[in-house]
Amino acid sequence: MKVAIVGASGAVGQEFLRVLDERNFPLDDLVLFGSTRSAGTKYKFRGKEYEVKLLKHGDDFKDIDIAFTSAGAGTSKEFAEDITKYGAVMIDNSSAFRMDSDVPLVVPECNAEDALNRPRGIIANPNCTTIMMVVVLKPIENLSHISRIHVASYQSASGAGAAAMAELQEQYKQLANDEEPTVNKFAYQLAYNVIPQIDVFQDNGYTKEEMKMFNETRKIMHTDAKCSAMCVRISSLRAHSEAVWIETEKPLDIEEVRKAIAAANGVTLIDDPKRVGAKANLDATKETMEGLPYPMPLYTAGKDDVYVGRVRKDLANENGITLWLSGDQIKKGAALNAVQIAEYLIKVGNVK
Repeated sequence: MKVAIVGASGAVGQEFLRVLDERNFPLDDLVLFGSTRSAGTKYKFRGKEYEVKLLKHGDDFKDIDIAFTSAGAGTSKEFAEDITKYGAVMIDNSSAFRMDSDVPLVVPECNAEDALNRPRGIIANPNCTTIMMVVVLKPIENLSHISRIHVASYQSASGAGAAAMAELQEQYKQLANDEEPTVNKFAYQLAYNVIPQIDVFQDNGYTKEEMKMFNETRKIMHTDAKCSAMCVRISSLRAHSEAVWIETEKPLDIEEVRKAIAAANGVTLIDDPKRVGAKANLDATKETMEGLPYPMPLYTAGKDDVYVGRVRKDLANENGITLWLSGDQIKKGAALNAVQIAEYLIKVGNVK
């Protein structure tokens, strides 16, 4: 198995290296690609040093089995033919192909089988907020069809890349020293602030990020459910959170919902409001999260699962459930989901 990572020096590219190693992914050779800025950079993987090659048109992907791409939509579109023309499976983390009818949009816990039908050799990795939400929606959908979703997302700086994370950290340092904060990656200062806009506004008043949640949810889950989203950037560093209101066709027992969530693949239920207080906070650790009454981005960063809490009936809708979720945007929201797609293809023998 020969694997390539395109965009190896970026935040998601670096996460690919960590996830492949953590999961003991079965590869025999690894090739790293990047821009002129990152070409020549060297990274260690499983004790061996790899140098980033310049991404260029040609036959560099001739012997590649699986290519993980995370270098932006423009790069993915420009190089898709080069990557796939010899049979490599391109698992793309950008928005370039997500809504194309001949490109499957896959979250393995929800629709792994869709990855088998890829006429262009491309599989799209969904938007991070969508990935985390549908993993939790799936077990509820199995109980009763979901007809309507309202969601408010609280998205970390990492969603805008490694430079954005660095900018947030730098802003806090600058403000602590009574200096003017640097603002380049976001429209406004993010430190000590929230910004109710992610991506550009569309004609309907929603942002592109919010419309991704509407469209991608329907494609992944093969559903007619409508999702109305409000996406907000917060000063968390790398884990996103979401408050979700779900309307089902029939009313559901709340304990039935909790059990379904707790049993779902890729989900961990942390829902014990009685633990609120000083002792719970003292007991909690970033490694175990034991003692927490609900998940928080400080603790979910670096974890594989999507964590769920605050599960309860919606007081405004007899067929409604509301819940809170949190998960690592770079990991499950990007690199891990893509690697899980590749693992599924290997498992069923569907790589070239």
